[in-house]
Amino acid sequence: MDQLYNSFDPAYKTPFGAVKTGQEVTFRLTIPYDYGFVRPHLVLIRDGGEPVHHAMAFDGCEEGINRFSLTLSLSRAGLHFYYFDLYSDFRKLFRGPMGQAVMGWTTGPWWQLTVYEADFVTPALIKGGVLYQIFPDRFYEGKKHKPMPFSDRIYRENKHGEPYFWPNEEGGYLNMDYFGGDFAGIMEKLPYLKELGVSWIYLNPIFEAHSNHRYNTADYLNPDPLLGTKEEFRQLCAAARRQGIRIILDGVFSHTGSDSIYFNREGRYGPGGAYHDPKSPYRSWYDFGPNYACGYRSWWGFESLPEVQENDPAYREFICGKGGVIDTWLSLGASGFRLDVADELPDDFIEEIRKAVKAHGPDCYLLGEVWEDATTKEAYGVRRTYLLGNGLDAVMNYPFRNAVLGFLKGRSAADTAEDIMAICEHYPAPALHCLMNFMSTHDTERALTAIADEPSDGKDRYWQSGRTLPRDRYDHGVRLLRLAYAMIFTLPGVPSIYYGDEIAMQGYRDPFNRAYFNWESTESRVRPVLRQLAHLRRECDAFAEGDMQIIKAEGDVLHYRRTGCAQMAEIIVNRSSRLIAEEAFGKHTEVNPYGFTILVEDVPPPPPPALEKQSMEEPGLTPPAKTAEPAKAPAQAKADVKAEKAAETPAKAEKKPKQAAPEK
Repeated sequence: MDQLYNSFDPAYKTPFGAVKTGQEVTFRLTIPYDYGFVRPHLVLIRDGGEPVHHAMAFDGCEEGINRFSLTLSLSRAGLHFYYFDLYSDFRKLFRGPMGQAVMGWTTGPWWQLTVYEADFVTPALIKGGVLYQIFPDRFYEGKKHKPMPFSDRIYRENKHGEPYFWPNEEGGYLNMDYFGGDFAGIMEKLPYLKELGVSWIYLNPIFEAHSNHRYNTADYLNPDPLLGTKEEFRQLCAAARRQGIRIILDGVFSHTGSDSIYFNREGRYGPGGAYHDPKSPYRSWYDFGPNYACGYRSWWGFESLPEVQENDPAYREFICGKGGVIDTWLSLGASGFRLDVADELPDDFIEEIRKAVKAHGPDCYLLGEVWEDATTKEAYGVRRTYLLGNGLDAVMNYPFRNAVLGFLKGRSAADTAEDIMAICEHYPAPALHCLMNFMSTHDTERALTAIADEPSDGKDRYWQSGRTLPRDRYDHGVRLLRLAYAMIFTLPGVPSIYYGDEIAMQGYRDPFNRAYFNWESTESRVRPVLRQLAHLRRECDAFAEGDMQIIKAEGDVLHYRRTGCAQMAEIIVNRSSRLIAEEAFGKHTEVNPYGFTILVEDVPPPPPPALEKQSMEEPGLTPPAKTAEPAKAPAQAKADVKAEKAAETPAKAEKKPKQAAPEK
């Protein structure tokens, strides 16, 4: 079927993807003359609004193809959706795979056009960098054999032991065992992280709390005493900056712990607290009432996690005000926050948090936990606006993790490419290029387990406990793990390494994905690849903010191109067990089994401008005897066509690529 429109192709839509408020966007249709369509409309629907029909201008008939276009700009940030009504025989164009138009008579998927604030700017410093996520208790114990600061904590001297998980008549010791990781340990390992290529560290919660994960905050303004003091945290941030590394913290602002200064149900903090004292200064933070089983609203029904009322002025001032939580920790040297369960925080609260973060400089980073497409996310019946320029800088990129994992486990390359490009098309460019891309986190199975072991499928912790891969599957998993990180490092966004993935640690979900880092590991096959990828990201500007284009997504091959201002890179991923040959930059390129190859070249200078002829004749009942010359395609469209042709014909160019990073 003839291509009538493709939102991924600059010959049909410019610019690609989301646009700024007030920015012009042009749509073009190419309709074969014998289809008989002469008055197509673009039908545009603002999110929640009514459709508006925009008649498209006739641009001429060339070689039996009627061409139509429409240029418009939108002044309000938000989501818009569109399709094309051909105004003949009730036929319309809807979105098909990879942005292509599919003709229909009734209805179908619409294209999405995200419009974001024109002044949306995200931290330049993080783009092109590498994140490293640390679960603080489990990374490294710098001060050995510390006494426990509270009597209900269990110290784990044996660092090779599995985290406690089992229940007993008292409820077990889940989240009560501590391996002793601390600020001193992170500081001691900064040279290791620097050598790995890390430029940013994301720390899971460090505030005082009475569980090893510390998501049940007890005191926002002080670190957990097992980690160290405020002064030691300040020293850690200063030492990290000397290594060229910034640190961001986990902000848990949707709930506190019941065992906290603020709520104090357990009475650890004396007679006060919102639970016991109706006159407590923290009482307005919480919602008490007989409608709740435990007498107060709690996070997902966990009585130990009372929810806060984020709209309470006193609470907002405590988090966002001068001398508040954000100001305190950024003043000590942190460079941003990751917002836990961002979907459960009101958009206007996130906007206040953004102002508090950016008061410490434009390169301070605000990341949100969102598991789906963040532009289309709805929570509590409301479409979220936190990625349109006034809220988050970026989100955790679960869609890319799912796409990469799916591809490595056999999902079609075409479907994988579709999932990746949908995010690229929907997200504002400032957010897209500082997304947190990852294969593992504290909330997921470790990457190696997810790739090579059998799915847990809801199986209990007894089934998950102690499971490790047999040697053959482990070795194969390591090969695929390198492949996964090659994709995460080269797709739009910022790659994140979950501590221990670089030594192929295994583990299902909490608490098995949170074991102590095995500093005695002899696994040496992953780290060199990560170092090489990190170096390539620093050297090639295509990976900081470069455009994304799929060259080929067929069978076991995913081949894509990133194009920056000065350089462009082609990445070929081979998930098969055979050696394959592809064409990249017009050159014959071999890719190892379960391997990848990255080629980098300079961006060629643009061709000199050429005059274009254009027919202004209206389409009639018969084709004109002589048509205008075909309109010149934009330079990028020509490059796309050239690349597609190069994949089918032998390369003639003899010039060697400037850089190459083959997986070995």
